[in-house]
Amino acid sequence: MQEISRLFEYVTGNPGLRFLLITAASILVAVAVKLVVKGVLKPLAKKTKTKVDDLIIKSISSIVFFLVLTLGIKIGLQSLPLQTVIYQSLLNTALIMIVAVALIRIIHNLSRHWLDDWAEKTESTADDRLIPLMEKILKAVVVVLSVIFIFDSWNVDISPLVATAGIAGIAIGFAVRDSLANILGGIQLVLDKTFKVGDKVQLETGELGVILDIGLRSTKLRTYDHEVIYIPNGQLANAKIKNFTVPDISIRVNVNFGVEYGSEPERVRSVVMKAIKAVDKVLEDPEPAVQFLNMSDFSLDFVARVWVDNYADAYGTQLAVTDAVYNALNEAKIGIPFPTRTVYTKSMD
Repeated sequence: MQEISRLFEYVTGNPGLRFLLITAASILVAVAVKLVVKGVLKPLAKKTKTKVDDLIIKSISSIVFFLVLTLGIKIGLQSLPLQTVIYQSLLNTALIMIVAVALIRIIHNLSRHWLDDWAEKTESTADDRLIPLMEKILKAVVVVLSVIFIFDSWNVDISPLVATAGIAGIAIGFAVRDSLANILGGIQLVLDKTFKVGDKVQLETGELGVILDIGLRSTKLRTYDHEVIYIPNGQLANAKIKNFTVPDISIRVNVNFGVEYGSEPERVRSVVMKAIKAVDKVLEDPEPAVQFLNMSDFSLDFVARVWVDNYADAYGTQLAVTDAVYNALNEAKIGIPFPTRTVYTKSMD
């Protein structure tokens, strides 16, 4: 026991030897941690359903050795009686760079994964452009923060630089605020899933058409006149939009018509119901309906309501139902009124 005690006192009393022992222990710990990451954590991550943990472990597995080793050397330097401010700053810089490289690798691998696994499943090009853009922004943030921390480790005052950068950022923000609004609007449209490529939508301004593409700055809408409208995403993000494909692609078609006063409502319903049920692509479930709405100035107003299983057939079905209603009323001798006006004249004699 005395020999062990003397050996311990000798080791603890010798700064150089203590530094070497701490460094050697750091190497052993770094090797052990690397083996644990590769031999234990990687197999465990493969058993999970998500691939995010696999990508994170893959990103840090190659640099975890250097991270642990650098931390060990940093601790060992504290035992030396030398002026180690420069060495500590160098090691802090190394640690910051190692962590920055790890974060950049994680961001890159995750963005590649999301681009391959998520963006490829959508027809929109917004996510194809959004994910690389977000990757670049996050990498830039990591680099900027790393530079700030490195300057701080060397006791360099960067307050004037940060203030200048802040003023420049405000000026740039005002200059590109419209573009930023459109980009953020595109992000919002993608995340909220307001619509997707191929959806039939109607804007609150009246435009009706099919979504051709959701870009990072604007969205393409093809109208039924075969015109393409480019709409800034910033406007769409704050607009009221009618999406005909949600919650499903089935849609109801309404045809309004009027009959003359004196007509029997039940007979009108029977005649029109028989006619619209025979129209092609009209669904039996939900069942068609003919409803008596009101008594207006010149007619008894009705509406025929039918369902089709695809919004693409709505317009053609509406035309067919209109023809069927008109022909059925004529064949049944049910009058279709039109506005009339009686003018009385008074003789001056």
